[in-house]
Amino acid sequence: MQGDAASECYIIVEGWVKLYRLTMDGNEAIVSVFARGQSFAEAAVFSMDSYPVAAEAVTASKLLRISRDVLHQKIRKNPEFALSILSSTSLHLKQLVQQVEQLKMHTAAQRVARFLASLCPMEAGACTIGLPYDKTLIAGRLGMKPESLSRAFVKLRKLGVRVERNAAAIRDIKVLRDYADGDDGGVIYRRPGNISSQSTA
Repeated sequence: MQGDAASECYIIVEGWVKLYRLTMDGNEAIVSVFARGQSFAEAAVFSMDSYPVAAEAVTASKLLRISRDVLHQKIRKNPEFALSILSSTSLHLKQLVQQVEQLKMHTAAQRVARFLASLCPMEAGACTIGLPYDKTLIAGRLGMKPESLSRAFVKLRKLGVRVERNAAAIRDIKVLRDYADGDDGGVIYRRPGNISSQSTA
């Protein structure tokens, strides 16, 4: 929990874990969501007295727990391990900076487009993906309310994106990536034989 003594860090073996902070009115502000192979809390264990955020498994999960003493011993004895820890904390910082940038510079639909594109294993062509966790958590992860997420899904239909329950069918992932990285002056979508642009005003 947020405020607990930072005594352990974790590596996710299976499942998904969300990191969040509690606001003054008791609501959750989701900071990040981590998946298999990712680690969290190492910076807190290394340099802080307490955890700055809380963590909660959002699916059935298995985690590897590393105590503060073990982490410190490894850092002292193994320079390569120390560099790995620095690399991990640097990556977390970079991701947080990117989140702030997206909140300030991109519309809700663009943030959703970027999220969906990040789940696709290909750069172009059609793709169907399963949403990794529920839509309420996706909305919180992207800094919006669930109703804003629903409106973004509707807007992305013009790009050939169809979201049904826990899956998203994308007609052309490159179109989605281009939209996520571009401005919001128009929505590009494909029709048979041509590409058109439609104003979103």
